Amino acid sequence: MTRLTQSGKEIFRYTPLLLIALAWEMVSRLELVSTTALPPLSEVIVAWIDMIKSGELINNGIASLYRGAAGLALSIAIGATLGIVMAWWKTVNLLVAPLVEVFYPLPKSALIPVTVIWLGFGDGSKILLIFLGCMLPVTIGAFNGARSSEQVLVWSARSMGAHKLRMLWDVVVPSAMPELLNGIRTALALSFILLVSSELIVAQKGFGYLIGYLGANGNYDAMYAVVLSVAFLGFAADRAYLMIAKRVLAWRE
Repeated sequence: MTRLTQSGKEIFRYTPLLLIALAWEMVSRLELVSTTALPPLSEVIVAWIDMIKSGELINNGIASLYRGAAGLALSIAIGATLGIVMAWWKTVNLLVAPLVEVFYPLPKSALIPVTVIWLGFGDGSKILLIFLGCMLPVTIGAFNGARSSEQVLVWSARSMGAHKLRMLWDVVVPSAMPELLNGIRTALALSFILLVSSELIVAQKGFGYLIGYLGANGNYDAMYAVVLSVAFLGFAADRAYLMIAKRVLAWRE
């Protein structure tokens, strides 16, 4: 009974999406909005199926997901390490903190021309852009989490003779995990934004390139299909990440 109740809650939770889909179809069919600007959702779904069958959406999707995953993985590995080191060693914090403070408010899309100049129009420039843009929220999350480590635990470990690296691994890193995971979630959402933005401007393959190409050629139903694909992939990635984060933090309960 409890499971059925939970399933009902989940279905009810996403009811607004169904209502939006129905409204979209009706508005287009009744021509309350130009079908050029907003093609019927049913036609968008047909276009999506056709693009799946032709392999166009899958091939471009694989290219985009590779770029996004590579850039995000680098940002997590380096950003988490940098944030914890900044919190643990004051000298590193004094050197790096001003750079983080300067670049954090910078619109990350402004780095697109810079990364293209450095690495050209291939995968490298997109991976570098995602890495640079996503590293900052991860670094800040790791730093804030490590700084909030309970001093009692640190002092206890020190009194028991634990060396600095052992305290860092056994006390500071677990304490930093909740804030770090929040930073990674922010970086995950940001990676999709930066990926599509960069591919719209400088790419010959990928979701962003496909959106720009289809829009420029007037294939709006297919363009909307790609946009919705990106939206649902981002949603699925966020839900999957929340499940992983919940498992990682299960020990705190």
